[in-house]
Amino acid sequence: MNAVLASVTKRQQPGHRTARAVQAAQVLRSDAEVLQAARRIAGLIAEGSAERDRDRILPEPELDLVSGAGLWAMNVPREHGGAGVSYATVAQVFSILSAADASIGQIQQNHNSAVFWLSTIGTAAQKDFFLGEILRGCRFGNANTDAPGKQGVQPTVIARTARGHVLSGEKIYATGALFAHYVTVIGQNEAGEKTVAVIPAGTPGLSIEDDWQSFGQRTTASGRVRLDRVELPDLCVLPIHRAYSEQAMGAVSQLSHVGIDLGIAQAALDDTVRFLRGHSSISQPESSPRAVVDPLVIAQAGEIQIRIHAAEAMTQRAGLAVDAAIAEPDRALRAAASLAVAEAKVLTSEVALLASSKLFELCGTRSAQSPHAFDRHWRNARVHTLHDPVRHKYTVVGDHLLNGILPESAGAL
Repeated sequence: MNAVLASVTKRQQPGHRTARAVQAAQVLRSDAEVLQAARRIAGLIAEGSAERDRDRILPEPELDLVSGAGLWAMNVPREHGGAGVSYATVAQVFSILSAADASIGQIQQNHNSAVFWLSTIGTAAQKDFFLGEILRGCRFGNANTDAPGKQGVQPTVIARTARGHVLSGEKIYATGALFAHYVTVIGQNEAGEKTVAVIPAGTPGLSIEDDWQSFGQRTTASGRVRLDRVELPDLCVLPIHRAYSEQAMGAVSQLSHVGIDLGIAQAALDDTVRFLRGHSSISQPESSPRAVVDPLVIAQAGEIQIRIHAAEAMTQRAGLAVDAAIAEPDRALRAAASLAVAEAKVLTSEVALLASSKLFELCGTRSAQSPHAFDRHWRNARVHTLHDPVRHKYTVVGDHLLNGILPESAGAL
Protein backbone atom coordinates (compact mmCIF):
# COMPACT_ATOMS: atom_id res chain seq x y z
CA MET A 1 0.00 0.00 0.00
CA ASN A 2 1.22 3.49 -0.80
CA ALA A 3 2.09 5.16 2.50
CA VAL A 4 0.78 8.58 1.43
CA LEU A 5 -2.80 7.47 1.94
CA ALA A 6 -2.14 5.54 5.14
CA SER A 7 -4.01 8.11 7.22
CA VAL A 8 -7.12 7.47 5.11
CA THR A 9 -6.86 3.77 4.38
CA LYS A 10 -5.79 2.48 7.80
CA ARG A 11 -9.47 2.47 8.75
CA GLN A 12 -10.46 0.69 5.55
CA GLN A 13 -9.62 -2.78 4.30
CA PRO A 14 -5.91 -3.40 4.91
CA GLY A 15 -3.75 -3.05 1.83
CA HIS A 16 -6.34 -1.17 -0.24
CA ARG A 17 -6.15 2.42 -1.49
CA THR A 18 -9.92 2.46 -1.90
CA ALA A 19 -12.49 0.15 -0.33
CA ARG A 20 -14.09 -0.55 -3.73
CA ALA A 21 -12.56 -3.45 -5.67
CA VAL A 22 -10.67 -2.40 -8.80
CA GLN A 23 -10.81 -4.29 -12.06
CA ALA A 24 -7.47 -4.16 -13.84
CA ALA A 25 -7.59 -1.96 -16.93
CA GLN A 26 -5.88 -2.27 -20.27
CA VAL A 27 -3.40 0.46 -21.16
CA LEU A 28 -4.14 2.18 -24.46
CA ARG A 29 -1.36 4.00 -26.28
CA SER A 30 -2.86 6.01 -29.15
CA ASP A 31 -5.93 7.74 -30.52
CA ALA A 32 -6.47 4.85 -32.93
CA GLU A 33 -6.39 2.27 -30.11
CA VAL A 34 -8.80 4.36 -28.04
CA LEU A 35 -11.32 4.74 -30.87
CA GLN A 36 -11.08 1.05 -31.73
CA ALA A 37 -11.73 0.12 -28.08
CA ALA A 38 -14.65 2.58 -27.86
CA ARG A 39 -16.38 1.09 -30.90
CA ARG A 40 -15.87 -2.45 -29.62
CA ILE A 41 -17.20 -1.67 -26.15
CA ALA A 42 -20.12 0.36 -27.54
CA GLY A 43 -21.30 -2.74 -29.37
CA LEU A 44 -21.37 -4.60 -26.05
CA ILE A 45 -23.06 -1.97 -23.89
CA ALA A 46 -25.71 -1.13 -26.50
CA GLU A 47 -27.20 -4.55 -25.90
CA GLY A 48 -29.60 -4.21 -23.01
CA SER A 49 -29.53 -0.39 -22.90
CA ALA A 50 -33.29 -0.14 -23.49
CA GLU A 51 -34.00 -2.71 -20.78
CA ARG A 52 -31.68 -0.97 -18.32
CA ASP A 53 -33.47 2.31 -18.95
CA ARG A 54 -36.95 0.79 -18.68
CA ASP A 55 -36.28 -1.11 -15.44
CA ARG A 56 -33.66 1.28 -14.05
CA ILE A 57 -30.97 -1.38 -13.87
CA LEU A 58 -27.76 0.37 -12.85
CA PRO A 59 -24.98 -0.37 -15.36
CA GLU A 60 -22.13 -1.38 -13.07
CA PRO A 61 -21.06 -4.43 -15.15
CA GLU A 62 -21.10 -2.26 -18.26
CA LEU A 63 -19.01 0.42 -16.53
CA ASP A 64 -16.49 -2.27 -15.67
CA LEU A 65 -16.30 -3.10 -19.37
CA VAL A 66 -15.66 0.54 -20.30
CA SER A 67 -13.07 1.30 -17.62
CA GLY A 68 -11.50 -2.15 -17.98
CA ALA A 69 -10.93 -1.43 -21.66
CA GLY A 70 -8.78 1.56 -20.66
CA LEU A 71 -11.21 4.24 -21.84
CA TRP A 72 -11.36 6.02 -18.47
CA ALA A 73 -7.62 6.68 -18.79
CA MET A 74 -7.66 7.90 -22.38
CA ASN A 75 -6.68 11.49 -21.49
CA VAL A 76 -3.98 10.60 -18.97
CA PRO A 77 -0.89 12.34 -20.43
CA ARG A 78 1.68 10.17 -22.18
CA GLU A 79 4.42 11.26 -19.81
CA HIS A 80 2.41 9.61 -17.06
CA GLY A 81 1.80 6.39 -18.98
CA GLY A 82 -1.53 7.14 -20.67
CA ALA A 83 -2.64 7.55 -24.27
CA GLY A 84 -2.81 11.37 -24.01
CA VAL A 85 -5.30 11.51 -26.85
CA SER A 86 -6.51 14.62 -28.64
CA TYR A 87 -9.60 16.17 -27.11
CA ALA A 88 -11.22 15.78 -30.51
CA THR A 89 -10.85 12.04 -29.87
CA VAL A 90 -12.20 12.43 -26.33
CA ALA A 91 -15.39 14.02 -27.70
CA GLN A 92 -15.70 11.30 -30.31
CA VAL A 93 -15.40 8.58 -27.65
CA PHE A 94 -18.15 10.23 -25.60
CA SER A 95 -20.33 10.31 -28.71
CA ILE A 96 -19.70 6.64 -29.50
CA LEU A 97 -20.44 5.49 -25.94
CA SER A 98 -23.47 7.76 -25.55
CA ALA A 99 -25.00 6.48 -28.79
CA ALA A 100 -24.87 3.04 -27.18
CA ASP A 101 -26.08 4.19 -23.74
CA ALA A 102 -26.32 7.88 -22.88
CA SER A 103 -26.24 7.23 -19.14
CA ILE A 104 -22.90 5.46 -19.39
CA GLY A 105 -21.47 8.39 -21.35
CA GLN A 106 -22.76 10.79 -18.69
CA ILE A 107 -21.25 8.83 -15.80
CA GLN A 108 -17.74 9.21 -17.23
CA GLN A 109 -17.99 12.97 -17.82
CA ASN A 110 -16.80 14.19 -14.42
CA HIS A 111 -14.08 11.54 -14.27
CA ASN A 112 -12.62 12.90 -17.49
CA SER A 113 -12.52 16.38 -15.99
CA ALA A 114 -10.80 15.00 -12.89
CA VAL A 115 -8.06 13.48 -15.04
CA PHE A 116 -7.50 16.90 -16.59
CA TRP A 117 -7.21 18.93 -13.38
CA LEU A 118 -5.08 16.26 -11.70
CA SER A 119 -2.76 16.34 -14.73
CA THR A 120 -2.45 20.11 -14.79
CA ILE A 121 -2.59 21.43 -11.22
CA GLY A 122 -1.69 18.38 -9.12
CA THR A 123 1.61 18.19 -7.29
CA ALA A 124 4.15 15.61 -8.44
CA ALA A 125 2.99 13.27 -5.65
CA GLN A 126 -0.68 13.74 -6.54
CA LYS A 127 -0.03 13.08 -10.23
CA ASP A 128 2.03 9.99 -9.52
CA PHE A 129 -0.49 8.51 -7.15
CA PHE A 130 -3.88 9.40 -8.62
CA LEU A 131 -2.99 9.09 -12.30
CA GLY A 132 -1.49 5.73 -11.41
CA GLU A 133 -4.77 4.76 -9.78
CA ILE A 134 -6.67 5.77 -12.91
CA LEU A 135 -4.34 3.75 -15.13
CA ARG A 136 -4.93 0.65 -13.03
CA GLY A 137 -8.70 1.00 -13.44
CA CYS A 138 -10.03 3.38 -10.77
CA ARG A 139 -13.04 5.57 -11.50
CA PHE A 140 -13.71 9.06 -10.13
CA GLY A 141 -17.22 10.31 -9.41
CA ASN A 142 -18.34 13.81 -8.49
CA ALA A 143 -20.07 15.56 -5.63
CA ASN A 144 -19.90 19.18 -6.69
CA THR A 145 -23.33 20.79 -6.31
CA ASP A 146 -24.27 21.88 -2.79
CA ALA A 147 -27.72 20.84 -1.64
CA PRO A 148 -30.01 23.67 -0.54
CA GLY A 149 -30.81 23.72 3.17
CA LYS A 150 -32.98 25.72 5.51
CA GLN A 151 -30.63 28.69 5.16
CA GLY A 152 -30.31 28.33 1.39
CA VAL A 153 -27.24 26.92 -0.29
CA GLN A 154 -24.21 26.93 1.99
CA PRO A 155 -20.91 26.13 0.23
CA THR A 156 -18.95 23.18 1.56
CA VAL A 157 -15.81 24.36 3.35
CA ILE A 158 -12.70 22.19 3.01
CA ALA A 159 -10.89 23.33 6.16
CA ARG A 160 -7.27 22.79 7.08
CA THR A 161 -6.52 21.03 10.36
CA ALA A 162 -3.38 19.99 12.21
CA ARG A 163 -3.65 16.55 10.55
CA GLY A 164 -4.72 17.60 7.05
CA HIS A 165 -8.22 18.67 6.03
CA VAL A 166 -11.79 18.10 7.12
CA LEU A 167 -15.12 18.72 5.38
CA SER A 168 -18.82 18.27 6.01
CA GLY A 169 -21.86 18.98 3.86
CA GLU A 170 -24.41 17.57 1.47
CA LYS A 171 -24.22 17.38 -2.31
CA ILE A 172 -26.75 16.61 -5.04
CA TYR A 173 -26.45 15.63 -8.73
CA ALA A 174 -23.51 13.42 -7.73
CA THR A 175 -23.09 11.64 -11.07
CA GLY A 176 -20.77 8.65 -10.90
CA ALA A 177 -20.30 8.72 -7.12
CA LEU A 178 -22.14 5.46 -6.53
CA PHE A 179 -19.82 3.62 -8.93
CA ALA A 180 -16.61 5.43 -8.00
CA HIS A 181 -13.39 4.38 -6.36
CA TYR A 182 -12.80 8.04 -5.51
CA VAL A 183 -15.40 10.79 -5.04
CA THR A 184 -14.30 14.34 -5.84
CA VAL A 185 -15.98 17.09 -3.83
CA ILE A 186 -15.72 20.72 -4.90
CA GLY A 187 -16.00 23.26 -2.09
CA GLN A 188 -13.96 26.20 -0.95
CA ASN A 189 -11.11 26.80 1.45
CA GLU A 190 -11.20 29.33 4.27
CA ALA A 191 -10.13 32.05 1.82
CA GLY A 192 -13.18 31.35 -0.37
CA GLU A 193 -11.12 29.80 -3.19
CA LYS A 194 -12.60 26.89 -5.11
CA THR A 195 -10.97 23.71 -3.79
CA VAL A 196 -11.46 20.01 -4.47
CA ALA A 197 -11.17 17.05 -2.12
CA VAL A 198 -10.58 13.51 -3.43
CA ILE A 199 -12.24 11.00 -1.10
CA PRO A 200 -11.51 7.25 -1.37
CA ALA A 201 -14.63 5.07 -1.37
CA GLY A 202 -15.22 3.67 2.09
CA THR A 203 -13.76 6.66 3.93
CA PRO A 204 -15.54 7.19 7.29
CA GLY A 205 -18.11 9.98 7.07
CA LEU A 206 -18.77 9.52 3.33
CA SER A 207 -22.22 8.18 2.42
CA ILE A 208 -23.88 7.98 -1.00
CA GLU A 209 -27.63 7.78 -1.57
CA ASP A 210 -29.17 6.77 -4.90
CA ASP A 211 -32.20 9.07 -4.88
CA TRP A 212 -32.01 10.14 -8.54
CA GLN A 213 -35.57 10.35 -9.93
CA SER A 214 -35.24 12.12 -13.28
CA PHE A 215 -37.24 10.84 -16.27
CA GLY A 216 -34.07 10.90 -18.41
CA GLN A 217 -30.51 9.64 -17.95
CA ARG A 218 -32.24 7.27 -15.55
CA THR A 219 -29.33 4.96 -14.77
CA THR A 220 -26.66 7.53 -13.95
CA ALA A 221 -27.52 7.22 -10.22
CA SER A 222 -26.90 10.98 -9.93
CA GLY A 223 -28.02 11.02 -6.33
CA ARG A 224 -26.87 12.54 -3.09
CA VAL A 225 -23.60 12.53 -1.16
CA ARG A 226 -23.41 13.28 2.55
CA LEU A 227 -20.17 14.25 4.27
CA ASP A 228 -19.85 14.03 8.04
CA ARG A 229 -16.50 15.36 9.19
CA VAL A 230 -14.54 13.53 6.52
CA GLU A 231 -10.81 13.72 7.29
CA LEU A 232 -8.25 13.72 4.49
CA PRO A 233 -4.47 14.13 4.15
CA ASP A 234 -2.94 16.93 2.08
CA LEU A 235 -2.48 14.52 -0.83
CA CYS A 236 -6.25 14.47 -1.33
CA VAL A 237 -6.85 18.23 -1.60
CA LEU A 238 -6.13 20.41 -4.66
CA PRO A 239 -6.64 24.12 -5.53
CA ILE A 240 -9.03 23.51 -8.42
CA HIS A 241 -9.54 27.27 -8.85
CA ARG A 242 -6.19 27.24 -10.64
CA ALA A 243 -7.60 24.87 -13.28
CA TYR A 244 -10.15 27.56 -14.17
CA SER A 245 -7.85 30.58 -13.96
CA GLU A 246 -4.78 28.99 -15.61
CA GLN A 247 -6.14 26.14 -17.76
CA ALA A 248 -9.02 25.38 -20.15
CA MET A 249 -10.97 23.59 -17.42
CA GLY A 250 -14.42 24.76 -18.46
CA ALA A 251 -13.91 23.88 -22.12
CA VAL A 252 -12.64 20.41 -21.22
CA SER A 253 -15.68 19.76 -19.03
CA GLN A 254 -18.18 21.10 -21.56
CA LEU A 255 -16.65 19.17 -24.46
CA SER A 256 -17.71 15.89 -22.84
CA HIS A 257 -21.30 17.20 -22.74
CA VAL A 258 -21.01 18.05 -26.44
CA GLY A 259 -20.06 14.45 -27.19
CA ILE A 260 -22.94 13.08 -25.11
CA ASP A 261 -25.55 15.15 -26.98
CA LEU A 262 -24.03 14.17 -30.31
CA GLY A 263 -24.24 10.50 -29.36
CA ILE A 264 -27.90 10.81 -28.37
CA ALA A 265 -28.69 12.43 -31.72
CA GLN A 266 -26.89 9.66 -33.60
CA ALA A 267 -28.72 6.95 -31.65
CA ALA A 268 -32.08 8.54 -32.45
CA LEU A 269 -31.27 8.82 -36.15
CA ASP A 270 -29.96 5.24 -36.29
CA ASP A 271 -33.20 3.95 -34.78
CA THR A 272 -35.23 6.12 -37.17
CA VAL A 273 -33.44 4.63 -40.18
CA ARG A 274 -33.72 1.05 -38.93
CA PHE A 275 -37.42 1.45 -38.21
CA LEU A 276 -38.25 3.07 -41.55
CA ARG A 277 -36.32 0.45 -43.47
CA GLY A 278 -38.08 -2.34 -41.61
CA HIS A 279 -41.64 -0.98 -41.55
CA SER A 280 -44.02 0.45 -44.12
CA SER A 281 -44.62 4.18 -43.91
CA ILE A 282 -48.11 5.62 -44.14
CA SER A 283 -47.79 6.52 -47.82
CA GLN A 284 -45.86 3.45 -48.98
CA PRO A 285 -47.74 1.13 -51.38
CA GLU A 286 -47.77 -2.50 -50.24
CA SER A 287 -45.91 -3.64 -53.35
CA SER A 288 -43.22 -0.95 -53.19
CA PRO A 289 -39.67 -2.36 -53.05
CA ARG A 290 -38.39 0.75 -51.31
CA ALA A 291 -38.45 1.11 -47.53
CA VAL A 292 -39.66 4.71 -47.71
CA VAL A 293 -41.26 6.63 -50.57
CA ASP A 294 -42.75 9.62 -48.74
CA PRO A 295 -40.66 12.55 -50.05
CA LEU A 296 -41.23 14.56 -46.88
CA VAL A 297 -39.90 11.74 -44.73
CA ILE A 298 -36.90 11.37 -47.01
CA ALA A 299 -36.18 15.12 -46.93
CA GLN A 300 -36.48 15.45 -43.16
CA ALA A 301 -34.30 12.39 -42.52
CA GLY A 302 -31.73 13.96 -44.82
CA GLU A 303 -31.93 17.23 -42.92
CA ILE A 304 -31.19 15.50 -39.61
CA GLN A 305 -28.24 13.70 -41.17
CA ILE A 306 -26.83 17.01 -42.45
CA ARG A 307 -27.27 18.65 -39.06
CA ILE A 308 -25.49 15.76 -37.32
CA HIS A 309 -22.61 16.01 -39.78
CA ALA A 310 -22.40 19.76 -39.13
CA ALA A 311 -22.40 19.13 -35.38
CA GLU A 312 -19.67 16.52 -35.79
CA ALA A 313 -17.52 19.02 -37.69
CA MET A 314 -18.02 21.67 -35.00
CA THR A 315 -17.22 19.12 -32.30
CA GLN A 316 -13.98 18.21 -34.06
CA ARG A 317 -13.13 21.91 -34.35
CA ALA A 318 -13.85 22.42 -30.66
CA GLY A 319 -11.65 19.48 -29.65
CA LEU A 320 -8.72 20.86 -31.63
CA ALA A 321 -9.23 24.28 -30.02
CA VAL A 322 -9.04 22.62 -26.60
CA ASP A 323 -5.82 20.86 -27.65
CA ALA A 324 -4.34 24.23 -28.64
CA ALA A 325 -5.34 25.82 -25.33
CA ILE A 326 -3.76 22.96 -23.37
CA ALA A 327 -0.54 23.15 -25.40
CA GLU A 328 -0.26 26.89 -24.77
CA PRO A 329 -2.74 27.94 -22.06
CA ASP A 330 -2.75 31.69 -22.53
CA ARG A 331 -5.92 33.72 -22.02
CA ALA A 332 -6.74 34.15 -25.71
CA LEU A 333 -6.43 30.46 -26.55
CA ARG A 334 -8.44 29.44 -23.50
CA ALA A 335 -11.18 31.85 -24.56
CA ALA A 336 -11.07 30.54 -28.14
CA ALA A 337 -11.52 27.01 -26.82
CA SER A 338 -14.48 28.04 -24.66
CA LEU A 339 -16.14 29.79 -27.59
CA ALA A 340 -15.58 26.86 -29.96
CA VAL A 341 -17.00 24.40 -27.42
CA ALA A 342 -19.98 26.71 -26.78
CA GLU A 343 -20.78 26.83 -30.50
CA ALA A 344 -20.54 23.06 -30.77
CA LYS A 345 -22.75 22.62 -27.72
CA VAL A 346 -25.46 24.75 -29.31
CA LEU A 347 -25.53 22.54 -32.41
CA THR A 348 -25.35 19.21 -30.59
CA SER A 349 -28.07 20.19 -28.10
CA GLU A 350 -30.39 21.28 -30.88
CA VAL A 351 -29.84 18.21 -33.05
CA ALA A 352 -30.25 15.83 -30.11
CA LEU A 353 -33.66 17.29 -29.37
CA LEU A 354 -34.59 17.44 -33.05
CA ALA A 355 -33.58 13.88 -33.94
CA SER A 356 -35.14 12.33 -30.84
CA SER A 357 -38.45 14.13 -31.46
CA LYS A 358 -38.57 13.71 -35.25
CA LEU A 359 -38.13 9.95 -34.83
CA PHE A 360 -41.79 9.63 -33.83
CA GLU A 361 -43.08 12.07 -36.44
CA LEU A 362 -41.27 10.26 -39.24
CA CYS A 363 -41.87 6.71 -38.04
CA GLY A 364 -45.50 7.08 -36.99
CA THR A 365 -47.68 5.66 -34.26
CA ARG A 366 -46.12 2.21 -34.17
CA SER A 367 -42.78 3.69 -33.18
CA ALA A 368 -44.34 4.90 -29.93
CA GLN A 369 -45.04 1.37 -28.70
CA SER A 370 -43.14 0.58 -25.52
CA PRO A 371 -41.15 -2.45 -26.77
CA HIS A 372 -39.12 -0.15 -29.04
CA ALA A 373 -38.17 2.12 -26.09
CA PHE A 374 -37.47 4.96 -28.54
CA ASP A 375 -38.74 7.46 -25.99
CA ARG A 376 -35.51 7.08 -24.02
CA HIS A 377 -33.65 9.09 -26.67
CA TRP A 378 -35.91 12.12 -26.25
CA ARG A 379 -35.93 11.78 -22.44
CA ASN A 380 -32.14 11.54 -22.36
CA ALA A 381 -31.76 14.50 -24.71
CA ARG A 382 -34.26 16.64 -22.84
CA VAL A 383 -32.67 16.02 -19.44
CA HIS A 384 -29.05 16.20 -20.54
CA THR A 385 -29.48 19.42 -22.52
CA LEU A 386 -30.73 21.11 -19.35
CA HIS A 387 -27.10 21.16 -18.22
CA ASP A 388 -25.76 24.68 -18.80
CA PRO A 389 -28.59 25.87 -21.11
CA VAL A 390 -27.47 26.84 -24.60
CA ARG A 391 -29.38 30.14 -24.49
CA HIS A 392 -26.49 31.52 -22.43
CA LYS A 393 -23.95 30.31 -24.98
CA TYR A 394 -25.55 32.38 -27.75
CA THR A 395 -25.01 35.45 -25.57
CA VAL A 396 -21.37 34.65 -24.88
CA VAL A 397 -20.61 34.07 -28.56
CA GLY A 398 -22.46 37.24 -29.59
CA ASP A 399 -20.80 39.36 -26.91
CA HIS A 400 -17.40 38.27 -28.15
CA LEU A 401 -18.34 38.91 -31.78
CA LEU A 402 -19.78 42.39 -31.23
CA ASN A 403 -17.85 43.67 -28.23
CA GLY A 404 -14.68 41.59 -28.10
CA ILE A 405 -15.57 40.30 -24.63
CA LEU A 406 -13.67 37.15 -23.71
CA PRO A 407 -15.74 34.57 -21.83
CA GLU A 408 -14.99 34.13 -18.16
CA SER A 409 -13.55 30.76 -17.25
CA ALA A 410 -16.23 28.69 -15.53
CA GLY A 411 -17.70 25.21 -15.42
CA ALA A 412 -20.34 26.16 -18.01
CA LEU A 413 -17.74 27.56 -20.43
